[in-house]
Amino acid sequence: MEKLFDESWDELLKPLLKQERMRHLSAFVQQERRNHIVYPPQELVFNAFRLTALPDVKVVILGQDPYHNVGQAHGLSFSVPDGIMHPPSLKNIFAELTTDIPGFSYPKSGDLTKWAEQGVLLLNATLTVRAHQAASHQKQGWEEFTDQVIAQISKELNHVVFVLWGAYAQKKSVLIDHSKHLVLKAVHPSPLSVYRGFFGSKHFSKSNEYLTQKGRKIIDWHLD
Repeated sequence: MEKLFDESWDELLKPLLKQERMRHLSAFVQQERRNHIVYPPQELVFNAFRLTALPDVKVVILGQDPYHNVGQAHGLSFSVPDGIMHPPSLKNIFAELTTDIPGFSYPKSGDLTKWAEQGVLLLNATLTVRAHQAASHQKQGWEEFTDQVIAQISKELNHVVFVLWGAYAQKKSVLIDHSKHLVLKAVHPSPLSVYRGFFGSKHFSKSNEYLTQKGRKIIDWHLD
């Protein structure tokens, strides 16, 4: 059986998963799966941690919930599997990329695995959701888990870019040591707010500029 997450996360994640709060969370999610459809599939809940090794993390893009419609969620924030229609927020992310990154063309696939494999941790604050019910698994323990992950990344690594889109993600700023990391903030890329500062934020080029300054390899944001 394939491991849930890359072994580089073992020292950090295994103690967290043994905490009492996480045992309650696990029981809740198991009960939800018995009675409802839950996304993403169980084997993909920790996909972000499987595709991006801890020492390789260069950029953290924080989402809120997994997508809650059929076939969308696969354990990476804002990403959908190949062949799935792009959700509105992802469309806006790609639109921003076309103006920010030279040569970026709007991709056919919404699968962001290529970013994850380069060190972009695509992390949702809540890692599961009931089908068609946004925010249905919030306040069950996932937030405490992912808050501790963010805090530990901040503590253990140097020169990471934390990309916080929207008020929810921006609250996580207090978990990050701003003296040794770059924190980029903008409104959420949803259609409701995208024109209030997401378009033109240039977070992708700013991330690479920072990584270059710190002697780290940049992210190739191109997908096709």
